[in-house]
Amino acid sequence: MSGARVGIVLVSHSAAVAAAVAELARGLAGGGDLAPVAAAGGTPDGGLGTSSELIAAAARDVDAGAGVALLVDLGSAVLTVKALLAEGDELPEGTRLVDAPFVEGAVAALVTASAGGGLDAVTAAASEAYAYRKV
Repeated sequence: MSGARVGIVLVSHSAAVAAAVAELARGLAGGGDLAPVAAAGGTPDGGLGTSSELIAAAARDVDAGAGVALLVDLGSAVLTVKALLAEGDELPEGTRLVDAPFVEGAVAALVTASAGGGLDAVTAAASEAYAYRKV
């Protein structure tokens, strides 16, 4: 596939959780030529929490010019991402916080981005994952 694709950053309070969800999303997306996805979990010293530095670095790593979708796990991760977005110069242009369930949203976002969907389509697909029924 040619052309820039939306990058995805998975922000969790745990590095292990962020990495595991990224691995799961890659596996369920079917392999092949996938959109870039990065995990930004925990603190720089390996503890639990969120790090604006790790989030910004991950966003730069996956940015190919088509936008970056940030999916987060819990409330204070939302606050960290909102603070980065408010600063305006730490994240690549076109970075967006996505209101979506962390696991299901990550899979939907990666599948859509890998198929060439733009940032609006990636955001919509991830957000629609709230409607996935389990019973």
